[in-house]
Amino acid sequence: MPDQEIKDRVREVLYKNMISGQRAGFSYHYTKPSPGTYPFQYFWDTCFHVFTLTALGEEDMARKHILSLFEMQQPDGFVGHMSYWKRLWPARITDLFQLRPRDLLQLYKPHMSALVQPPLAAQAVLRVYSLTRDKSFVQQLLPRLRKYYRWLARNRDFEGEGLLSIITPFESGMDWKASYDPVLGYSKGKAGPQLFWKVLQVDMHNFRKGYDLKAIYRSNKFIVKDAAFNTIYAQNLSAMAELCRLAGDEEEQYFREQADKTGKAIYKYMYDETDAAFYDLYGHDYGKLKVRTATIFFPVVLKSVPDTVCKQVLERHLLHKDGFHVPFPMPSLSVNEPAFVPNESLYIWRGPTWVVFNWFMQQFLLEKGYEQEAQALLQSVKKLVSGSGFREYYNPFTGEGHGAEEFTWSGLVVDMINKQQGAD
Repeated sequence: MPDQEIKDRVREVLYKNMISGQRAGFSYHYTKPSPGTYPFQYFWDTCFHVFTLTALGEEDMARKHILSLFEMQQPDGFVGHMSYWKRLWPARITDLFQLRPRDLLQLYKPHMSALVQPPLAAQAVLRVYSLTRDKSFVQQLLPRLRKYYRWLARNRDFEGEGLLSIITPFESGMDWKASYDPVLGYSKGKAGPQLFWKVLQVDMHNFRKGYDLKAIYRSNKFIVKDAAFNTIYAQNLSAMAELCRLAGDEEEQYFREQADKTGKAIYKYMYDETDAAFYDLYGHDYGKLKVRTATIFFPVVLKSVPDTVCKQVLERHLLHKDGFHVPFPMPSLSVNEPAFVPNESLYIWRGPTWVVFNWFMQQFLLEKGYEQEAQALLQSVKKLVSGSGFREYYNPFTGEGHGAEEFTWSGLVVDMINKQQGAD
């Protein structure tokens, strides 16, 4: 499929899934990740939409999405991972316990979930600025962003080391991720109904505690420092420093120091020299979850990680294909892991290929001179969307599309096309 046709189809999917309106004094404008499966405004999905919209030249629409994302921000800075606007009742049983108990009494009006998601918002705002040079937009969002990132540091960096903890698998954005199995007490490898109930019990546990974060941390039922989540956090702290610089804000130095602190902590605690991989951590003692998901690569994008380490990680796993050698990279889990399943399943992120992994790694590969490898990732994604359409995820061996249809994340291919063209 020619590049322009891909872009036209991505624009069509975005507009087909776009919703706007007003309710109870709030104005909202967002894109559903898919027409039926994911009907709400999701935090990191919205940020992906900003990257896709700006790649299509839709900067005004991107602005509206970000403003909508922060419309219901709480006074303390919190922003939930789901914003319920027009449709107010949770779509799935797994969503129900992701609300604070008091919010169940307010389902008649717009509200947010009690969870967070990977904090991509600062990078999304910086992307809009990089294309529009609109400082007024930066100044408009910066107070909200400052409160949000300070909330994360205050409420999720439990140990003060610069690393954020998630309290349920759903907060990473990678539901059913295999590296969480040991924390959940699941040892059967391939996922089944028992895993579903173990994950649901985590959310029920948090719900019963009224999402009191201190109490949840003390209980230590599911306290995980995800490598991807924290890499994105570090990147966005750096983005916050840049936004503060642009706005002449005095907190620039604070965010630079926080970004450096988080980056160093990721390298110190997550990197495993023997395996040349960055692992998720669990519990109060930072135990490594030695399961090779695709996020073992993520921290290589950080400046705090030495070049020699970046090279070791890439050559061991991506370039030499140790467990990630498939026709359509990058699989969400190494093919050598017992939990690996490449086909469609309720238990996603345990084998299939997602466009977001290729999108995330492409920029780093281009920056480090791996242009051929970056081009290969792009070509793989173009084949996937040309052959199977815009699907939630794909079989890494056959390219067959699975999960939600008209799925907007796969539209990130247009940003990849633009980046590759810029590198060429």
